[in-house]
Amino acid sequence: MVKLASAEQRSVKKATRAALGATLAALAEEGVPVVAVDADLSGSTTMGKFAAAKPEYGQRFFNCGIAEQNMIDVAAGLSLTGNVAFTGSFAVFGTGRAYDQIRNTVCYSNLNVKITPTHAGVSVGPDGGSHQMLEDVALMRALPRMRVFVPADYPSAVAAIRLAAETPGPVYVRMGRAAVPCVYEDGVQLECGRAYVVREGSDCTIVANGVEIREALMAAESLAEQGISVEVVDAFCVKPLDEDTIVASACKTGCVVTAEEHSRIGGLGAAVADVLSRQCLAPLEMVAVDDCFGKSGEFEELLSYFSIDAAAIEDAVKKAIARKPLC
Repeated sequence: MVKLASAEQRSVKKATRAALGATLAALAEEGVPVVAVDADLSGSTTMGKFAAAKPEYGQRFFNCGIAEQNMIDVAAGLSLTGNVAFTGSFAVFGTGRAYDQIRNTVCYSNLNVKITPTHAGVSVGPDGGSHQMLEDVALMRALPRMRVFVPADYPSAVAAIRLAAETPGPVYVRMGRAAVPCVYEDGVQLECGRAYVVREGSDCTIVANGVEIREALMAAESLAEQGISVEVVDAFCVKPLDEDTIVASACKTGCVVTAEEHSRIGGLGAAVADVLSRQCLAPLEMVAVDDCFGKSGEFEELLSYFSIDAAAIEDAVKKAIARKPLC
């Protein structure tokens, strides 16, 4: 098990997007040939902090304007000259608007480009449904050669960005706008293709990622007070998925709940369902946004509105347990 944040660390809230610019600057300081390519949103994505860290880093920052398709192609070209190219925009634009370029330029040619948008999911809040990207994991995990990371907090976002830089070829790192409590201790290290058991249990497995890890842990605490033991698995790496860890936990507990800040179509729940259908026929309940667009509101309100908060996970666990075979 990886080390979790202390109570003091959990009291500090930071957005996963805040890791982007700072981590790129740290990687550059270590000699990694990173370049940052942004679509005129460097203040929001925090890529501007990379550009401002040192004058020479400013020369490795490229603002393509409001032109995400061009941003991807510029990053692709820079990767062909030996650079590790990171792109930044809002997730709805950085994946949806530029999907053709990601598919046919980056993935088809297996280029060393990292798609690292921010403002994914309902954590965008008041910006509403037009900006709340709930389909990005489905889009990215369907692409051949693409790896997909969904970090839970600031420390794991730092780790995911570092891992993306170390991993040859296309990588997608999904980050959010809202400040969230820390789950992991500073300096946590993650591996591509690994999932992590962050809480052990025996009655049900919750497989979650992103901001839903916090919600899953809260649900597990509440359920423990009711005599229900829940195991929580952080599937931060949606692709390649750690099938062994998920199947081992599902076989141990006998039922599974998935939780994600994403559409129930094509995301983590779909990936886990595929695994269970082939390897462990355990009852499965999915906590995710139904087939709909987002809605304007505050982050915490939206978690409740779309039934993807701790209370919804708790209800899903009870449903999954009730579906266990009696024998």
